[in-house]
Amino acid sequence: MNEEKFEKLCRLFRLEREASVLDVACGKGEFLTRLVELYGIVGVGVDISPYCIKNCLEKKGRRVPKANIDFIEMDGSRYKPDSYESFDLAMCIGASWVYGGHRGTLQALKKMTKPGGLIAVGEPFWVKEPSEEYLKAKELKKEEFGTHYDNVKLGEEEGLICLYTIVSNHDDWDHYETLQWWAVDDYVRANPDDSDNPELLERTRTGKESYLRWGRDTQGWAVYVFRKH
Repeated sequence: MNEEKFEKLCRLFRLEREASVLDVACGKGEFLTRLVELYGIVGVGVDISPYCIKNCLEKKGRRVPKANIDFIEMDGSRYKPDSYESFDLAMCIGASWVYGGHRGTLQALKKMTKPGGLIAVGEPFWVKEPSEEYLKAKELKKEEFGTHYDNVKLGEEEGLICLYTIVSNHDDWDHYETLQWWAVDDYVRANPDDSDNPELLERTRTGKESYLRWGRDTQGWAVYVFRKH
């Protein structure tokens, strides 16, 4: 999602000062960092990548050095809080594979969220019936994702109240996908002798083709905000 949507979502949370926030598969820590800047939250970010955690710590030191946020390098599915039902907001944005899918993610975050607290997840959905060619190219199964309606309904089946959704449009998707093409081009030009370049270029070529031929009009993505009863 673009920066305007991201900022809108952060402000919609309307968190109290020192509200507790969990971000599973936190990536480079932008969500937690921004919530510290806006609200002064207390947070935990978990990610399996040492490179992402290093980036999180650098970002924290540069932008919010006094913040009470911890970044932990580990598999998010193995993270256990000191006590359950302890977070005002629990998030897993675009990484539901950590918990085996959308339902598993909601179930896991629900256990860690206070009654009345918020759960935010980022999840793909089918805009239309995926073609067999697209599923094969992306090594996906149709049942891995539902529709936008299915993603909301599944949360309600888990006893959650869907409060809000932010849906990516073509501009958001194009920026996300094509920026990767540019980054690969920059990398290969700067590192022409890297033995991984042929594989990197081939993966970029096949990813570009599957996105332009099928994915752009087949798959959507949204952030869903739920409240726990």
